[in-house]
Amino acid sequence: MEACLTHPLFDLSGRRALITGASQGIGFALAQGLAQAGAQVVLNGRDAARAQAAAASIPGAETLVFDVTDHYAARAAVDTFEADGKPIDILVNNAGIQHRAPLEEFPPEAFERLLQTNIASVFHVGQAVARHMIARGRGKIINLASVNTALARPTIAPYTATKGAVANLTKGMATDWARHGLNCNAIAPGYFETPLNAALLADPAFNDWLTKRTPSGRWGQVNELQGACIFLASDAASFVNGHILYVDGGITISL
Repeated sequence: MEACLTHPLFDLSGRRALITGASQGIGFALAQGLAQAGAQVVLNGRDAARAQAAAASIPGAETLVFDVTDHYAARAAVDTFEADGKPIDILVNNAGIQHRAPLEEFPPEAFERLLQTNIASVFHVGQAVARHMIARGRGKIINLASVNTALARPTIAPYTATKGAVANLTKGMATDWARHGLNCNAIAPGYFETPLNAALLADPAFNDWLTKRTPSGRWGQVNELQGACIFLASDAASFVNGHILYVDGGITISL
């Protein structure tokens, strides 16, 4: 796909990007944005049909179907893909889930699912891809954190814990891998209109609270995350490492 951006620092032509959890929501929007910047995108998901349906709407997109919570499945899928002559230059660790319940009643099995999907997957896929990036001496890893990396709300304490861990794992990746030519950073979205937030979108009281609490006075639209992702995936961010980039309408900086 021909890049539509004019500044060469943001041109992703000739680079391949793997986006996990890319069948819908933020992951799909980021895949679209990276493709528009010239990247060859690879959409990951567990459901092959959904991943293929999403990829069909992005010219030249491919799919790589595996369970991000399975360490050995992730490694096998990445190794096989790379062995086919398809180097992964950019990794976006986007896969994530939510579960809401009072902490004193939070189901332990839901807690474990959050741990595996939101944080363990970042380690599993990140390590699998980084091994190849290190051998080449270059690569971009972008993890999806959250405003709940820095803030907490009732009923989502375990989710908040996982997103705090994503931020610190991002810093650890940068500390270990920057010397090998990798840039490891995170995007921390605020409240965006996504399937993950469907329950909140349907709650008039929450909507009223959020628009008053956010300086921008509204929900974010998923395409507003594309610029941050393109920046961190590009040569424009060549000396940016271990950074958590909040894209949140100002909610984390205002009381």
